[in-house]
Amino acid sequence: MKKLFSLTLVLAAFGAHATPAPTDTTAVTAAAQTPAPGAPERPWYRPKHLVLQTGGGLGMVAAGAGYEFAKDRLETDILIGYVPKHYAGSTLSLASLKFMYSPFRLPVGEKIQVVPLTVGAYFSYTHGTINDELKGQYSSDYYWFSTDTRYGPLLGSRLTFLAPPVAATGQPRKISVYYELGSNDLYLASWLNNQKGGLGFGQLLTLALGVKADF
Repeated sequence: MKKLFSLTLVLAAFGAHATPAPTDTTAVTAAAQTPAPGAPERPWYRPKHLVLQTGGGLGMVAAGAGYEFAKDRLETDILIGYVPKHYAGSTLSLASLKFMYSPFRLPVGEKIQVVPLTVGAYFSYTHGTINDELKGQYSSDYYWFSTDTRYGPLLGSRLTFLAPPVAATGQPRKISVYYELGSNDLYLASWLNNQKGGLGFGQLLTLALGVKADF
């Protein structure tokens, strides 16, 4: 009986030692976003991530870089977009600035985060519009709106994957895919001024799909 009791205690101790402790996903997520000890600090002027997107009124294809502030809840992206002549009547190049705020994140497992809500605004300047090519083609008051600058609100969401840190610097790394619904000053003004038979609500919106990657 004593031998059986002793064997039971030994097996129980071995099992407690061998069984892994439950994973704290919150701790793992926080650790994945913290630079490794001794890693060099990122210079203030160096962007935090690269961006590539399509649509959203910022170009058929737009690429750029961005910065993150306030514990990565506030982001600023600078994008250069392009639209071929075949789709716009003239070749368009766009320079855009976006500001996005993410109030919270939801960890899903050890390496995935869901950002259910991002809100923000953008400003863009378009070079190459047809009406800008011929000076004096229209009187100065022919268009009441600007033909080359747009600004408006943004609303979206994203899915983020926590990737291994950059080997050279130890910096944490994330790869995110996102969508954004937006509008602009011209669409909103046209809708408000033409409530009877004007633009439908769905025609006010633009859709952008993109990816962001830390580096």
